[in-house]
Amino acid sequence: MALMMIRDLCSLHYPIHLSNTELQVKECRILKFGCNMKKKLMAVNASASGSGNSKSIETINGKKINGVHVGQRGNVVTEPGSSSSSSSVNHSYMLGNFVDERFVYRQSFVIRSYEIGPDKTATMETIMNLLQETALNHVASSGVGSNGFGATREMSLRKLIWVVTRIQIKVEQYSSWGDVVEIDTWVDAAGKNGMRRDWIIRDSNTGNIITKATSTWVIMNRETRRLSKIPEQVKAEVRPFYINKFAIPTAQIDSEKIEKLNDETAQIISSGLAPRWSDMDANQHVNNVKYIGWILESVPINVLEDSHLMSLTLEYRRECQLSNVLQSMTTMREIATSESDENSGMECTHLIRMEADQGEVVRARSIWQPKQ
Repeated sequence: MALMMIRDLCSLHYPIHLSNTELQVKECRILKFGCNMKKKLMAVNASASGSGNSKSIETINGKKINGVHVGQRGNVVTEPGSSSSSSSVNHSYMLGNFVDERFVYRQSFVIRSYEIGPDKTATMETIMNLLQETALNHVASSGVGSNGFGATREMSLRKLIWVVTRIQIKVEQYSSWGDVVEIDTWVDAAGKNGMRRDWIIRDSNTGNIITKATSTWVIMNRETRRLSKIPEQVKAEVRPFYINKFAIPTAQIDSEKIEKLNDETAQIISSGLAPRWSDMDANQHVNNVKYIGWILESVPINVLEDSHLMSLTLEYRRECQLSNVLQSMTTMREIATSESDENSGMECTHLIRMEADQGEVVRARSIWQPKQ
C-alpha cells in the first residue's frame, strides 16, 4: 500500500513555471517520504519477528563514531553490508551532504517571499536562520546527534546544550526572492572549553561567496542554566569533525571590545520590548536570531531605508526568558567604508538590556553602507 501511495505522489503534476531547484526539492521530499515509509514497515516486521538490531562501530575522518555507520553518499545512512545503490538518493536539496572529506557540511536553500524585507532582499534574520538550520542539520546528519536541539548523545545524557557566545556575519551581497544559496559549515576547537563554527554562503548561480560568518559556542546545563566545561566524552564525539579552516581569517575577526551603552551614551532607546511565545526555542530561551529584530528597533528609519547592513557582531551575555521586558539602545557614528570616501558609512553600537534591573543581554556592533 505504501508503495502505491508513493507512485500516486510521483504522478502529481507540477506547474511549468516552477524552477528546477523547486522540482528537485519536491522530488527529494517524495523520495524521503517513501524511504521513511519503507523503514517503518521494515521496523514493524523486524519487531514482529523478534530480530535484534545490532550496530557496528564505524569511523568518520579516521576516528570512531558511537556505533553509527554514516553512509559515504551525502547524509544517507546505510546499514553495513547493504548495497551501495540503496544510498544513491542524495537529499542535498533538503538535508544537505558532506564535502571536503566529510569535514564540511553543505546545504542549499531557496529564498522565499516571506524571507525578504521591504527592499526585496533577504533580511539579516533570514541569513541567521539559515546559518542556524545548516548547523543543526550538520549535527543531525553527522551520526553523533541526539534528540536534543543540536546536542550530541553524550551531551543529552548529561543534560547539556550548546549556547552561542559571539557571532559575526559579513555580507557582501544580499540574495533576492527566488535565489538559491549554498551554505557550507564546519567546526573547530575554540580554546579548551569552546567550539568555533564557521559558515560561508555562495550564490548558486555564480558560485561567488556572498556572506561569511564565524561564531563561538560553549556548553550550558539545561536545568541549572550554568556554563559547564566540555566533558571528555563530548570532546571525543566532536573532535573527529574539527578542521583548521576559517571563513573569516582570525586577523579580520571583529574582536574589538563592544562598548557598554547606558542612558547617557545611547542616542536612541526603545523600551517595552516583550518576548512572545513564538520567540522561544527548544532550549527554553529566546532564540538568538530574535535579538536582531529588537536591535533594529532602535536604528533610525532613514538608516534602515537608505543603507545595507554589511556587518553584524553579536555578543550574547545573558539568557532572556518569556517573562522579561527589554530595552533596545543604539548610538551611531560616521565611518569610512571605502577608500574613496572618508564618511561613506555608519557604525552603530547596540545594547539589549533588561528593563527591570538593566542587566545586559546582548551587546552588538553593526556596519552600514549606503545603497547604490
